[in-house]
Amino acid sequence: MCIVTGANSGIGKETALGLAQMGARVVMVCRNAEKGKAALEDIRRESGSSQVDLLIADMSSQASVRALAEQIQRKYPRLDVLVNNAGGAAPAVALSADGIEMTLATNHLGPALLTLLLLDLLKASAPSRIINVSSCEAQRPARLDMNDLQFERRRYGSIAAYRQSKLLMNTFTFELARKLAGTGVTANCLHPGMVATNIWGATLIGKLIGAVLKPFMLNSKQGAAVSLYLATSPEVAQVSGEYFVKSTPAKSNPLSRDPKVMAEVWLCTGKMTSLPLA
Repeated sequence: MCIVTGANSGIGKETALGLAQMGARVVMVCRNAEKGKAALEDIRRESGSSQVDLLIADMSSQASVRALAEQIQRKYPRLDVLVNNAGGAAPAVALSADGIEMTLATNHLGPALLTLLLLDLLKASAPSRIINVSSCEAQRPARLDMNDLQFERRRYGSIAAYRQSKLLMNTFTFELARKLAGTGVTANCLHPGMVATNIWGATLIGKLIGAVLKPFMLNSKQGAAVSLYLATSPEVAQVSGEYFVKSTPAKSNPLSRDPKVMAEVWLCTGKMTSLPLA
């Protein structure tokens, strides 16, 4: 069974469709019920599969993520693949229901919390895979201020917040993979390529960049290729703790491989999600 978050459009929808076409049972996680139902109907029709379900959750809300994890654990006896695809970029300072900067809450803390809450199910279903979509290589030039993750002292910038969130995701993925060694559960992250998705409309700069680069961008189906590769290919069944670009391991931001930073991000993530991580 496979879970794909952010599955109502773009890369997430194409990933869910691709998995359904391969015969997998797929659970789509969407924030908007109406859009989710429309995407569900599309995927069932295009794949010819009735083994596609829909769950509603807001990945920026920790209460919603916890409720989602409880639903999954109650309804499904196993979990083979978890694709953390949902993400966004807040155009201006905004706080989640938990009082956390929105991009940080949506792109890192929500996926991390869902993953941690489902670890027991993933381990019981091993071999299983965790796949984190770290879009647009934003993490490569990112800077990390662990004392000001919510831009309370720094001047807020949508791009800076987005870059930070993806660097945190990668760093967390590598530390998670280290801790999962020997369990049969792998954890990898990826860059899907420069894809024409809704995220480019989050800011004015994003709209301008998207308009200029759109002719050269991948479409969502092409953007889902790396996620599908990591979810299904036997070649990477034993590979863990890697950052993939074009289905090939690549270098991530050096900070994401620093053992001290990895440990700090791990503990900070536990603190901000109220999970006792060691």
